[in-house]
Amino acid sequence: MVGVQEAPDVELILAAKSADLPGGIHVLRALPQAQRRMVGPFVFLDQMGPTSLHADVLAHPHIGLSTVTYLFEGEILHKDSLGSEQWIRPGAVNWMTAGSGIVHAERAPTRKPDNGRLYGIQIWVALPRADEETAPSFVHHAAESLPTVEDAGVRVRLVAGSMFGLQSPVRTHSELFYADVALEAGAVLKLPALHDERAAYVAEGSVSLTTGTLGAGNLALFRRGTEVLLQATEDSRVLVFGGEPLDGPRHIFWNFVSSSKDRIEEAKRAWKEQRMGKVPGESEFISL
Repeated sequence: MVGVQEAPDVELILAAKSADLPGGIHVLRALPQAQRRMVGPFVFLDQMGPTSLHADVLAHPHIGLSTVTYLFEGEILHKDSLGSEQWIRPGAVNWMTAGSGIVHAERAPTRKPDNGRLYGIQIWVALPRADEETAPSFVHHAAESLPTVEDAGVRVRLVAGSMFGLQSPVRTHSELFYADVALEAGAVLKLPALHDERAAYVAEGSVSLTTGTLGAGNLALFRRGTEVLLQATEDSRVLVFGGEPLDGPRHIFWNFVSSSKDRIEEAKRAWKEQRMGKVPGESEFISL
């Protein structure tokens, strides 16, 4: 279901678009799109897989944002120019804040875990203007450290922020929420109107809204001030997220996010000249 008729709770529905990343990874990209660039501070959402391909993403830079990697299946080794080296596995969170600039790489395991599949979500959170040039940092949160709640066929794991009576230990630079929700067929998720901007992305299954059914690969954006009910028409997995509107528009070029076009041009020059740092043990990198 793409587009939407007039509804009390749904503002817009978008279909994720296919994209290919360097390293041979195929993704579905739900944000940004021409019809909507941001949801609260969230400016990017890619679904990776499910796929049996375990490709490497060579060293590349970021500025002005936090990247959030969250896996359903498989594992990835994160390495960055701060010297961080951390495996991420299902249910855990890698939260990397680029700020003034960071370089990182992601490596596939040499062995294939479990069924050999890679499946997960990467989201970018734009930083407020006051924090765009903050010092880069990397934090890992194990799956067992994230709060969960389960009731009436709905299981919520809160990745970041506060929602559903839960508070995540993940530190953020703005008020937001981000949760992984599993629903059994027939179960209902109530999404309260606690934030001005909210969205739901269906990774698996389908859920019914007031306008019809939202299928896998679809993103629904909700109207402000309305409680939203999502009922699973089959066993489903949904990512819900949002927050308060960011303090102005953001420009995005490649891996760079900033409120200033000039700052992006500066970052482009710095990467071309290889002045943004090195990832220990990595000699290859992705060109601008």
